[in-house]
Amino acid sequence: MKYKLSEIMDLIGGGTPKTSKAEYWDGDIPWLSVKDFNDDFRYVYKTEKHITQLGLENSSTKLLQPGDIIISARGTVGELATIPFPMAFNQSCYGLRAKKEIVNEDFLYYLIKHNVYVLKRNTHGSVFDTITRGTFEGIEVDIPDLDVQARIAGVLSDLDKKIELNSRINENLQKQANLIFDELVGQHIPTMNDSNCSLQLHEIGNLDVLITDYVANGSFKSLADNVQYLSKETDNVLIRLTDYNNNFSSDMVYISDESYNFLSKSKLYGDEIIISNVGANVGTVFRCPRLNKRMSLAPNAIMLRSAKYEHYLYLYFISHYGQQQLQS
Repeated sequence: MKYKLSEIMDLIGGGTPKTSKAEYWDGDIPWLSVKDFNDDFRYVYKTEKHITQLGLENSSTKLLQPGDIIISARGTVGELATIPFPMAFNQSCYGLRAKKEIVNEDFLYYLIKHNVYVLKRNTHGSVFDTITRGTFEGIEVDIPDLDVQARIAGVLSDLDKKIELNSRINENLQKQANLIFDELVGQHIPTMNDSNCSLQLHEIGNLDVLITDYVANGSFKSLADNVQYLSKETDNVLIRLTDYNNNFSSDMVYISDESYNFLSKSKLYGDEIIISNVGANVGTVFRCPRLNKRMSLAPNAIMLRSAKYEHYLYLYFISHYGQQQLQS
């Protein structure tokens, strides 16, 4: 049966307690913004900020309940997650609460996720893309009966649980690798200039390592003249720190075929080391993913590629010692 999205859920607005009121902040109530749930996981468990009961009572923010959905509605639109326990949220998001006589709340999450591209296509705003209440009014969806919804949601939920578990396992393994690397390399750091030390200092420029960046392709004028950013999706994408922070899941920057070919000195193929070299996130290190796209490095970062040293250099630069050098 067909329904408007607005007919199968209640739309809940958020808000922000006055930041000038210290008594409204640093309490026990998690307070969500989009940066807390842009990792493409089903559930959001932690928030950067918390508010007090006073903050909740004296602002327009609301408490979302377990099973509710949060969706970013302004700027970076379409990020979404399910709420596992009560959380408040800011005005750049909407809470979505399933009308349970019509739709299963788990099914609603996957229905919205499947239709995110439609929501994005129907955003408003001259400066920032914005999802409004009218956006949900204008989108129709087919809804099966509740039993079918529950079966579909059950299969998809099981897959999401496995994805999240695998991700946590990978994070834990990475932390163990970092600790082992720090322990094995760290004990040699004080004696690296000693001829008897098994490890020796080398300048990266003297190793078999390609080091390049965006501006290696030409002057600022030639880059401005030859690189065209596109709002529509293409086969060519610029890889940025923002994409890493967003788990390479949304709002990527695309370029034309001509631009990709012009950026021949900063093409990416996957597994390269990328290091942010500008701004508050200077020194952030990540490996380039293998996307089903032609990739090139965006501005404000450097890239290192080496078939021989890539794994070692990545572990080194994310280690305590490597970060000290990058930040110095």
